[in-house]
Amino acid sequence: MGTVIQKVSDLGSMVRLRRKKMGYTQAQTAELCGTGTRFISELESGKDTVEFGKALIVVLTLGIDLVAQERGTER
Repeated sequence: MGTVIQKVSDLGSMVRLRRKKMGYTQAQTAELCGTGTRFISELESGKDTVEFGKALIVVLTLGIDLVAQERGTER
């Protein structure tokens, strides 16, 4: 079972943990993902206005799978 993401800060925490586990700095992650360091910082901080498309690129690049399903259904 994975982590339930209920707010941007939940996703940001997951991104931060994965980035650190992989040994990347925010700057290295930004370069790898084609974003700015500020974006990575804002995503990890849980800023509500981060662009979802860019966040998805970061998540996929770091090897995190996002799965959406209806509540109350089993996977």
